[in-house]
Amino acid sequence: MLNLPFPVHDANATGGTDNLGNLPEWDLSDLYTGEDAPELARDLDWLEGECASFAADYEGKLGDLDAAGLLTCVQRNEKISAIAGRIMSFAGLRYYQLTTDADRAKFMSDCQEKITIFTTPLVFFTLELNRLEDDHLKELLEQNADLARYAPVFRRIRAMKPYQLSDELEKFLHDLGVVGDAWERLFDETIAGLSFTVDGEELNIEGTLNLLTEQDRSKREAASRELARVFGENIKTFARVHNTQSKEKEIVDRWRGMPTAQTGRHLSNDVEPEVVEALREAVVAAYPKLSHRYYELKRKWLGLDVMQVWDRNAPLPMEDTRIVNWAQAEKTVMDAYEAFDPRMGELAAPFFSRGWIDAAVKPGKAPGAFAHPTVTGVHPYVMLNYLGKPRDVMTLAHELGHGVHQVLAADQGEMLSSTPLTLAETASVFGEMLTFRKMLDAAESAEQRKILLAGKVEDMINTVIRQIAFYDFECKLHAARREGELTPDDINALWMSVQAESLGPAFEFMEGYETFWAYIPHFVHSPFYVYAYAFGDGLVNALYSVYADGAEGFEEKYFDMLKAGGSKHHKELLAPFGLDASDPKFWDKGLSMISEMIDELETMES
Repeated sequence: MLNLPFPVHDANATGGTDNLGNLPEWDLSDLYTGEDAPELARDLDWLEGECASFAADYEGKLGDLDAAGLLTCVQRNEKISAIAGRIMSFAGLRYYQLTTDADRAKFMSDCQEKITIFTTPLVFFTLELNRLEDDHLKELLEQNADLARYAPVFRRIRAMKPYQLSDELEKFLHDLGVVGDAWERLFDETIAGLSFTVDGEELNIEGTLNLLTEQDRSKREAASRELARVFGENIKTFARVHNTQSKEKEIVDRWRGMPTAQTGRHLSNDVEPEVVEALREAVVAAYPKLSHRYYELKRKWLGLDVMQVWDRNAPLPMEDTRIVNWAQAEKTVMDAYEAFDPRMGELAAPFFSRGWIDAAVKPGKAPGAFAHPTVTGVHPYVMLNYLGKPRDVMTLAHELGHGVHQVLAADQGEMLSSTPLTLAETASVFGEMLTFRKMLDAAESAEQRKILLAGKVEDMINTVIRQIAFYDFECKLHAARREGELTPDDINALWMSVQAESLGPAFEFMEGYETFWAYIPHFVHSPFYVYAYAFGDGLVNALYSVYADGAEGFEEKYFDMLKAGGSKHHKELLAPFGLDASDPKFWDKGLSMISEMIDELETMES
């Protein structure tokens, strides 16, 4: 079953800011021209017929196929994925533009249900692939080079072999998936429908969270308290979603015999548990020298005895509060991309000119930002909630990096282009780093440099420290849910148990902050997704240090890495750069870049 990232905006619409310029809006016609497009009806009809034909032609027969026959089978399966992905991309992207629209929600749900029903007969494909003897499959791959190209796909599918259930149970779980999706939709629609009133102004969640970066401290406090009030009023709903989702996961994991709640995510990320644990241990050990040390500096800059949660993302007192309009944001990011390599600029340009970005904040639009790859025969779409803050420029650089990566990987085809989450953040974080370094080099004063450095350190803390704290929260949540139903207070306590440890002694936590787990979409849509952000940031910091050292041929190797998509394991992808994520010292290399930036900020104080 296909799932969009959640979360993963009318032209010129703004979220209370009038000077952002001409904000782009999606043109989804490259997928379909509308719900009633004849091409959409044609594709649904084709999908229904082809799924039935595929099952009739191959079920119970995979073990009898020769190399050419298995290649044809794989390619037919790949085309089914492409058509289903195109339909769900269109339905999902329309829905995320206006999640409160009942017709869009119904259309997406109807498409999902139809595709689930059509594709249920295909469940046998991976099950039978996993029944092939290793030697037999190896022989087939050796006989046909085109088939051998799919070896990484077979390897990842066969990694699930120990956890495979009977054909009948696998079909049942496939069908039941739409029920789990309904809980995700409840979460999305609840979040999008929340209304917050701050200083007499009614805002959605995106506009309210944006106030946490306001220069006016009283406004930040008011926004924080209003978030806590509204989350508190809705906490039973959020607790019910989390209880249900985590219980469903526990049941499926138990039936599959998965040793931990995290096993499924590690398998889908194509990463070894010990690598993730090495990352986690390195980050937790670095809390004192990174987040604790930085926030103590920030406390002094803000002139506070103790920081409150609404000060965490506060701008510095000397920070320029000007709004960056859309044209400036586009130029900043494009200049950074082109300076790295002109090809990067060429790949990024169509996103701005062809309706591939939806940028404005609008009522009912999904919060956050994402880049959705759609299918390899079309192109990615980027969603933002652009409000003109410097961090929004970095978000643009980040999501555009995803988009460029997805365009480059598309040549791998539907089954090989998709990159595991741990590597999916590579181009996005690298794009952010390029944009940051370009802005840092252009700093006109020590004060400007300090503001840029502090902003980047905060972003890295949010990406590395905060996401590992999120991961620890999820680990505790799923472990506790295995022991029984969790009350909202139970979940609140788990949340607070990781907050003080990760943020450090500079903070006090207001009453109500214990509910702030409620709005994090990753917990609902993609359990344990969050460590991929820390993985990606650490990986890119190490990668960027190789680039900064002037490694010969870096740009070509980098493009080759992005073009590989999901066709190579992280060891293979990093080897040309002399890097190895399974080496515990690898993570220290990435974390030291953050530490060095804090060193420079401390030096500026002396």
